[in-house]
Order: sequence, then structure tokens, then C-alpha cells
Amino acid sequence: MLIPISRQIWEAKYRYTPAHGEPEQSVEETFARVARAAALAEQEASQKDWEKRFLDAMADFAFIPAGRILAGAGTGRDVTLFNCFVMGEIGDDMGSIFAHVREAALTLQQGGGIGHDFSTLRPKGAPVKGVGADASGPVSFMDVWDAMCRTIMSAGSRRGAMMGTLRCDHPDIEAFIEAKADPARLRNFNLSVLVTDAFMEAVKADARWPLTFEGTVFREVSARGLWLKIMRSAYDYAEPGVIFIDRVNAANNLAWCETISATNPCGEQPLPPYGACLLGSINLAALIEKPFEPEARLDEARLERLVPVAVRLLDNIIDVSRYPLPSQEREAKAKRRIGLGVTGLADALIFCGAHYGEESGRALAASWMARISELAYEASAALAKEKGAFPLFDAEAFLARPFPASLPPPLQKAIRQHGIRNGVLTSIAPTGTISLLAGNVSSGVEPVFDFEFSRRVLQPDGSARHETVEDYAVRIFRERQGSEPLPPAFVAARELTPAQHLEMQAALQRHVDASISKTVNCPASIPFEDFEMLYADAYRLGLKGCTAYRPNAVTGEVLTPASTEEPPAQPALPLAAAVAREGHSIEPIPRLREPVLSGFTYKLKWPGSDHAIYVTINDSIENGERRPFEIFINSKNLEHYAWTVALTRMISAIFRRGGDVSFVVEELKAVFDPRGGAWMEGRYVPSLLAAIGDIVERHFIHIGFHGGASELARAVPSPPGDDSVQEGGIYLTNFCPRCGAPGMISQEGCRACRVCGFSTCN
Repeated sequence: MLIPISRQIWEAKYRYTPAHGEPEQSVEETFARVARAAALAEQEASQKDWEKRFLDAMADFAFIPAGRILAGAGTGRDVTLFNCFVMGEIGDDMGSIFAHVREAALTLQQGGGIGHDFSTLRPKGAPVKGVGADASGPVSFMDVWDAMCRTIMSAGSRRGAMMGTLRCDHPDIEAFIEAKADPARLRNFNLSVLVTDAFMEAVKADARWPLTFEGTVFREVSARGLWLKIMRSAYDYAEPGVIFIDRVNAANNLAWCETISATNPCGEQPLPPYGACLLGSINLAALIEKPFEPEARLDEARLERLVPVAVRLLDNIIDVSRYPLPSQEREAKAKRRIGLGVTGLADALIFCGAHYGEESGRALAASWMARISELAYEASAALAKEKGAFPLFDAEAFLARPFPASLPPPLQKAIRQHGIRNGVLTSIAPTGTISLLAGNVSSGVEPVFDFEFSRRVLQPDGSARHETVEDYAVRIFRERQGSEPLPPAFVAARELTPAQHLEMQAALQRHVDASISKTVNCPASIPFEDFEMLYADAYRLGLKGCTAYRPNAVTGEVLTPASTEEPPAQPALPLAAAVAREGHSIEPIPRLREPVLSGFTYKLKWPGSDHAIYVTINDSIENGERRPFEIFINSKNLEHYAWTVALTRMISAIFRRGGDVSFVVEELKAVFDPRGGAWMEGRYVPSLLAAIGDIVERHFIHIGFHGGASELARAVPSPPGDDSVQEGGIYLTNFCPRCGAPGMISQEGCRACRVCGFSTCN
């Protein structure tokens, strides 16, 4: 049975409801749908057998396909089952640029995250021959992509995610580094600088560094100074990250037939132009025998059965998936990349009494990943014998690459003889929502962020209760050991040094042929000099890239662990609201207006508007409770006149009908303006209507109108350091853009909400 937060994730993200039919009744039905879809790639006579084996692998969350597969496989929807794409090379002309904007829009529309390298666009100020004008530069065109992504996001329920890269020797690299200092710019992009080995040598030597485009040197800068600009930006607002691009290409299994210059949004998949990869994770926490006992260990026999089934399922998905573009389908089927990774690592280490930050923990984790990798290559070689190698397979070229060259000689011999089914096999991705689905196991390779946190849940009668959400390992420990103190292996992210984060990533990267999505979480107090050394250490340790997160004024801050103190229960809703929440039908009676009403007027200054907007909400008193009765919106800006009059009449009519009016807030705050929102009071507001929704919600809270509270916890933002407004132990400086609840955290290159499961990467 799913715990409440897992059920919420399943219902919100993965439960399938056909257009004409009943919705899935359990997560088991979801897994059965996925298993049936994956088995369609098998010979008809063996489909039922493979369907059962695929279902058995998923049944207890031992193997979890990525979210796109869970949500889309077997539904008949026009969506892709691939999480990761890198788009084609952008030609340096207007026709090519907007053709690629179109391709990106089509890919985002089907649910894929994308990466783009903008290094092929000429720098700002360079002449554009034939039109007598100067180029505006790659960063200006990234704004076009950002607006497109925002529009796609406003049209659907899935947030678009993009990675933008630029080479460290591009003349506009400094503008790229500084682009996200503006908190309203490029919010749909993650940014990474493509750092070369030559640049790192120049930084070490404190040499001059030429900035060039198509062989022309535009100017020279200090390599050390440019490196410090990258580091200072990452320190101040968490971007850009760095990708050690020469190392990525040198280690690539397929380097003889492709060149990589970008990754997917979270960085775990470096991909060539039009490259695509799908993902799945082995849940290590589900495979530990005798947890918390001295004999605790990974069930290797089950792992040996599980990995080949996981590899086969992912390989089959390549054949049953839809693709946004024909070029993506050709690329995927020519190389048959898959990204088999892990989740629940930190919990698995805890079960075995191993400390995440110590050498023993790293060695144990590395041994698990090494075994998974070897089993994956064995399974892919066996698949090649049965179904054929990937079409571009070249035995000598493939086995000369560093990763395949390290495989055991018998496995190399099998690959040389029969080939291998998949050109790239392993990758460790963000697993935020699927780890919640699996009972809140630790996410990917990250340490446990918090062992418990609080969620506010509204009840059918309108009252609210707080439930404690425990980490999977804590829950198992409490079931077995009761209230005993947690053992030393229970270590949270805030207790680890940044160096310990890096060392774990490095220990695992040696056994991963693609890359790893991980965030090195740093305290706000870390000195800049120490922060800078993290990236240099990442290069020294052999990583393919690095992303570090330090709380800051632009992206927010998580200040304290969760509190387990139970807040007082909230009063129940009036009868009409309570009955409505129970699913019964009731016809509310419109209320009559008293001659005099009291209320409040709120001033809203929307950026870009010459005149302020004034929102007045008047209230009535019923049974001792103050309730909203009507709303007026006024401004000298006549541009807004028609829609504000219509809006006020509609909302006022809803208020007067009584009952549960919380959906007004939800609907207003869900509106995205395709022209872009604005940053207000330290957080992004997606539209003017959403800003009005914030005011309505603030008014509900101010007058104590509990019948207007949304289903998830919300509060008025308070400035950092003000601990008077607090929920779930997290100061309300870091709101989720979907549900509005506090508690956004940074993990695996993503910002994720622990309340509703929203993630900037899926």
C-alpha cells in the first residue's frame, strides 16, 4: 500500500485515465500498463512471458522506469517516453535559428527535456553580411527559446526544461555567465559553460585566453579572471555549472561516430546532436537484506536477475516510443542509448550501517555501481546475440574506448563476437518523483536531505492536519526499533562537507559510462575561496561536470530542517464547503449584500505597467466568521479595463454563492503569461492574474478565512531571517511555483518541491 505522499505523486503524475473509461485504481495497474507496452517489442509468442517478468521487476519498486515511461507507456497519447534530448546544431543564420526553435517546441510539447549548444551563433556586434546589421549574439536568441518554453509550459501541465551551453572560448562567454544575474531572465534554462582541458591549463598557468569565433580572435582575457567570473556567478546565484567537455568526449563510448557539445537539462546525459536517451533506476534500498543488522547486504542474486530485465525493458522502449522528430528517432535507433542508474543509495548505505561521507560508504556504493554496470553490459551483449547489435556498432572502435576497454576479458570477447545492443548503458539521473513514489526513498545518489518533514493536508470537513513524512530508512527503522536513537549512519545532507559530496560522485563516476546528475549542496556561509576549489577539485577527481548550490538571494534558501511539532487543528469549513469536499451535490444560495461592508485595499505594482493596480476585497460576517463577499480591481491603465471588470464580476459572483471558493486562488495562480512573468518579493510570479491570485490568497489568510485555503500549505512570504512565519520547519522564502508551498530543495541539478513533487527537471 502506498504511503500518502506516494499516492499523491502517483495520482498527480502517473495514474492514467482514458478518455472513455475508468482511471487506474492502483500503482500496480500502472506498472501492468507499462509492462504490456514494453512487451510489445517482443516476439508475439513470448510477449506474455516478458510482460510478467517486467511487471515482477517493478512490483515492489526494485526497478523503476523514469517518469516519462510511467506516465506515457501504453496510453496511446502522443507523447515521447524519452526524458532526455539534445537538439541539432544551430546554423548561424535566421532561418536555421527559428527552425530549431520550432523543433525545440515540438520536443518540449511531447514532454522531453532538451539541451542546446549556442556556441555556433556569432557573437554580439559581429557583422551580418547582406543586411548591414550587427549580430545580437547567442544570449539574445536564448531569450527567444526561453519565451517559447514559457509558452509551451503555459499551454500544458508539464514544465519545460532546457539546458543551454556555451564554449569557454566564445566571445560572448562573459554575457552568458552573467545572464542569470537578472532573476527574471532565462528562468527555463539551466546554464553550463563548456570548459576545455586547454582552458583549465591556462587557468592553472594564469595565462591569457583568446576568445574566438570561426577562427577569428575577437579579444583576449585572463583565463584565471574568466574562471573566477564563472565561480563568482555560481557562488552568487547557483549558475552556470561547468561541463568538462573534452573529458566527456574522450570518455564517450561512441566518440568514433559522434561529437558531444551539450547535455540534457540535468546533465546526466551528454548527447550528440539529436541524441536521445531514456532512463530507469535500480532501487538499491529495496534490495538490502536484513537492514540494520550486522549481516545487512545487497541481495546480489536478485540484482543479477533484475538488471537484465531492466536493460531489456529500456531497450524495448526505444522501439515502442514515439519521437517528436524523425531525426531523433534515427539517432536513438542507430545507437540505442539507455540510461540505467540507481536511486535509494543513501538509504541502502544506512541499512548497511555505512556512512555516506566516509571512505567505507563510498567504497560500498562504488562496488554496487560496478556490479550493476558489469551486469548491464553482459545483458546488452546477450541481447545483441539475440536481437542484433546497435546499427552503428564497430567492434574495434567500441572496445578501444576507455569504458568498454575496462570490461572483463570474457565480456569483451562476447562483445567482439556478437556485438552489443546498446552504445551507452549507464547514467544516474534525478529521481525526485519516482523516489517519492517508491515510499520516499533517498533520491538518486544524493544523501538524505531531511529524515522527516511536515505536510499540511486538508480533510473532507475542511479542517487541516499535519502529517509527518519520513524518509524510507527512518520508517523501516521505527517499525523495527521503535523510538531508539538513530544510528550514526543516518547522516543528512547538511551534515556532510562539500568535499564529501564530490568524493561520492567521483567514486561512482568511474563505473558510469554516461554521467551523473548531482548537486553539491553548500552552506550559505562557505567562503568563496572554498567554493571555487570545489570545481577545481571536480576536475582533478575526474568528473565530467559539476553543479554546486549555495543558498542565495536569487534562487532562494532552505534554512532549517523540518519540525515535527503538530500545529493546532484548523476550524472546519462551513456546511456547504464540507459537503462539496465530500463529493456531494449541493446548490448554494447567493448571499444578500449588506448596506455597508468592510474590507481591505491592496496596492499591486506590476513591473512594466505605468500605473499601480488597486485590489479591494470586501467581506461579510456569517456565524462569526469573516468571509469574502466581493472584489474590485481599479487602475488608471485603461488597457486592463475590460478584463478587470469581467474578472471582478465573475469572482464576486463566486464569493456570493458561498461554499468552498479556494479554487479561485488556484485558477488565478495557475495562469502563465506567454510574454513572461515578473519577480516580486523574491519569487517568480508567472502573470499579472497570478499576482492578483496572490492578493486574494493573502486576504484569505489575513482575515482567517480557512474555507479559502488551498489544499496545500501556503503563507505570505516573510523576509529571510524572520522566523515568525514558518511551516514545516522551513522559512517561507522558497516557494514552489506549482503548489506555492515552502520547501523547494536543490538536488541532482534540479530544484524540487517535497510537498507536491514538482521538479524543474521533469
